[in-house]
Amino acid sequence: MRKNILRSYLSGIMDGEHGESFRTILRYSMPEFITALLLYSLPFWLDSWFVAQLVSTSRYATLGATNNLLHWLTKVAEALSVGTVIIAGQFNGRQEYKKVGRTMRDSFWVTVLVGGIVSGILFFGAHGIYSWYGVPEKMVRLGVPFLRLRALGIFFMFVFLAFIGFLRGIKNTKTPMKIFIGGSLIFIFFDYVFIFGKFGFPAWGLQGSAIASVIQYGVMLFLVVCVVLFRKKYRMYGIKLIYAVTEPSYRMHLLHVSWPVLIDKSTMALAYIWLCKMLATMGKVGVATFSVVKDMERFALLPAIAFAQVVTFLVSNDFGRQNWRGIKSNIKKIVFIASVVVFATLILFSLNTKFIIHIFDKKDKFTDLAAFVFPILSVLVFFDLLQLILAGALRGSGNVRTVMLTRLAVCLCFFIPASYMVSGLDIQSVELKFILIYGLFYIGNALMCISYIKRFRGTAWREPMI
Repeated sequence: MRKNILRSYLSGIMDGEHGESFRTILRYSMPEFITALLLYSLPFWLDSWFVAQLVSTSRYATLGATNNLLHWLTKVAEALSVGTVIIAGQFNGRQEYKKVGRTMRDSFWVTVLVGGIVSGILFFGAHGIYSWYGVPEKMVRLGVPFLRLRALGIFFMFVFLAFIGFLRGIKNTKTPMKIFIGGSLIFIFFDYVFIFGKFGFPAWGLQGSAIASVIQYGVMLFLVVCVVLFRKKYRMYGIKLIYAVTEPSYRMHLLHVSWPVLIDKSTMALAYIWLCKMLATMGKVGVATFSVVKDMERFALLPAIAFAQVVTFLVSNDFGRQNWRGIKSNIKKIVFIASVVVFATLILFSLNTKFIIHIFDKKDKFTDLAAFVFPILSVLVFFDLLQLILAGALRGSGNVRTVMLTRLAVCLCFFIPASYMVSGLDIQSVELKFILIYGLFYIGNALMCISYIKRFRGTAWREPMI
């Protein structure tokens, strides 16, 4: 007889025989946390702070709206990277090293193609993208040249994350962390220099941020290529980027695994873009409030994002050994640790909300609104935390379509129509309207969690993928 959910969760946390120890999980997660901090948070926070010093709510709101789009594209690139993690991890777990190398090679060429197409769309479609957002014309004028510059950096990012997927698939999290540290330091330096015009460079303002990003990902791509192709310990994988078309290829299998991940990750990131569009009906103040609240919550969620990466490669390697008890025990331990850290951060932020927000709002245009809604919305963040980790675990077991279909169904059938309906209501209270629209996003996450938990409590998720 199956235990109820609470008893099963508590027994999994206390299970010392199956799965990794808390110490091992933390050892794996720390490099991923630092990587997530440097990829998703610190550069964005400092970039936002630099732009906020220009004392322009329109520039800050433009940066925030654009970052939602760039977050989506990062998720698209990550989807291809996750596909590499899954396939390389399972081959690595079975010690089929040449197949791991072929996976890396095929991932490289797939990301070159996809990254090139995406970058072209960004460059030529920049004006149409901001027009669709429905933001004020001043924000459109500021955003178009900024997004066109970022297009090149996005291409570098796609190819870079293919190599990172290979490293994570073979359980190397320290090298990505070191490269992210170096890349972030490069970005922060040039971001400061180009925005404010230091050391003899002209002050490019918002455009300086885009140039700094291109330099950052260009250098990071160069470094990871050197590590993967020229380090002796990776020679056993036989990685050759140039190869004959008659050689065995995993391109189609990589796409077969990656496209559901691409859709599911894109779905969540597009939900943020849609959320921004709905809140844009409240003008630049609504967009700016959304930007700062989202950034604070995403910072608090960094441990969950890191643990979601860890659980993917732990599950993928245990899946190859059919270690079902270990998989479930690891998931429960990771949810416990992530919950403690995330809510400790959210409580700290809630106690100092106005101080933090004022750092980004030099004109005091949106501080009061953001300070009011943040503590209320933070209570619902647990559902985002849980769905991130459960989705990562399902991907590691090859259940990518389950995650894809769940996210797609919830967003299309619940979140989008519900938020559109609420945005059109004549609600006099700005605070209430903001909370209702944003809160629907987290309710959607709760619905996803129910679906994921139901999947894991059965046995169908154990069916082999490769």
